[in-house]
Amino acid sequence: MDNRINFHQALDQLQEKLLEMGGQVQDMIVQAVKALARQDEKLARQTIAQDDRIDEMTLTIEEESLRLIALQRPMASDLRIISAALKIATDLERIADHAVDIAKICLRLNGEELVKPLETIPQMAELSQIMLRESLLAFTERDVHRAAALAEKDDQVDKLYSGVANESLQLMGSDFAVNRQLTQLLLTAHFLERVADHTTNIGEGVIYMVTGKRKDLNI
Repeated sequence: MDNRINFHQALDQLQEKLLEMGGQVQDMIVQAVKALARQDEKLARQTIAQDDRIDEMTLTIEEESLRLIALQRPMASDLRIISAALKIATDLERIADHAVDIAKICLRLNGEELVKPLETIPQMAELSQIMLRESLLAFTERDVHRAAALAEKDDQVDKLYSGVANESLQLMGSDFAVNRQLTQLLLTAHFLERVADHTTNIGEGVIYMVTGKRKDLNI
């Protein structure tokens, strides 16, 4: 009995670390897009520096998950929770990488005036952040319906991305500098679209964790 109590305490601690990691990743997304919109080099570098911490947290979660599997021999339902935690940590780490990608675009533009104020990209960032928060809530609350609802928000992000792509193509002309900037902004939108995809991956993991059945949310 003591071993099972210790096991569930360790499982709770693993979940807390995952949520802490998720909160930091959300902050990185917000910071990266804000740095780009304001052309704030300091904030961009701050975002990039946070990635080392995320990598450390990923390794810690992986090590603790594998230790629980090796030492506790969890039942099928508990094993699905640990597997979901491992997958979520991987998706969070990749989301953090995309935040870094966006921060690097800010540095690449080197303070140049934007062709037009950012409108759709911040909307994509906000939606992606909401999706990430919802996916983590679905995990902690074991909420299949909340996880499944991510698919609709992912469709909204995809539509915004298509809008950025179409607008970028319309604005491109013979000016190399303008075209280069528009390409970088289109890349930013692509990274945010990938962030949304990773949150649907988390939702899929939650559904499998709770039901034992796989469901594709990113169709």
